[in-house]
Amino acid sequence: MDKETLKAEINRLKKEKNAIILAHYYTLPEVQEIADFVGDSLALARKAAQTDADIILFAGVHFMAETAKILNPTKKVLVPDMSAGCVLADCCQASKLAAFKAEHPDYKVLSYVNCSAAVKALSDLIVTSGNALKLVEHFPADEKIIFAPDRNLGDYINRMTGRNMMLWDGACSIHDHYELEALKALKEAHPGVPSVAHPECRHELLEQVDFVGSTAAMLSHISESDSKEFIVVTESGILYELQKRNPDKTFYTLYNAALEHDCVNMKKNNLENIYAALQNENPELLMDEELRQKALLPIQRMLELS
Repeated sequence: MDKETLKAEINRLKKEKNAIILAHYYTLPEVQEIADFVGDSLALARKAAQTDADIILFAGVHFMAETAKILNPTKKVLVPDMSAGCVLADCCQASKLAAFKAEHPDYKVLSYVNCSAAVKALSDLIVTSGNALKLVEHFPADEKIIFAPDRNLGDYINRMTGRNMMLWDGACSIHDHYELEALKALKEAHPGVPSVAHPECRHELLEQVDFVGSTAAMLSHISESDSKEFIVVTESGILYELQKRNPDKTFYTLYNAALEHDCVNMKKNNLENIYAALQNENPELLMDEELRQKALLPIQRMLELS
């Protein structure tokens, strides 16, 4: 089937099966086009908690679909490609975090949503890049905290809040890869153009940009700005939504054409496997109920506080 036929069939199956498609901003443009809701991690978690659909198809990566299942135990959660994992989430194995917690029994565990259900189950609170600065303030200033799994986001929170959280040594292979020299070269090529970056980037790069924020925060900041040009330091999937919202603006990225600097796992979601997943209602994400209940608590705390 061609793209337009696939889109029509996907829309037919959604209606027939009372299904909803949730997609992350880093997925392919055609996937974002057929999604019922496109967002970052926080927005997608909220949408997953609110939906009355019988089937949730999650076009993202594995931990995102897990979050949807944690919040919707009675709904069928479909994953177009079960191999769509997350390098950052893989940096923190639950068994290693459990052992580390045992070595630091007086520490609370604050975990970035980009982690497995098993890691969430070991956490006291889940945060996203969009609400982390706000939620960390719910802990006393002298609270001993382990932050997992992203050392760059944790370092950004520490610097912005004056905290001294103990940071797990993990990072996003996309954002951690961006080089300061490349940013400087881009800024020299486009003097005076404002720049934005995701807090998963390294500190020395964040110091050189004009605005740091989550995917949703960057989108809002750029849309509300009078500037007609922006340097954007994050995964290139954001460009589709940026250009849709701001057709009169121009965007420059560090690795605009280098596919090795895109999130390969996000790009595993496509019209073909979305259609197949809806048609066959498979692959389905299943979860042990005891694990789900343990992982639910810190997510609920996040949703209540954010």
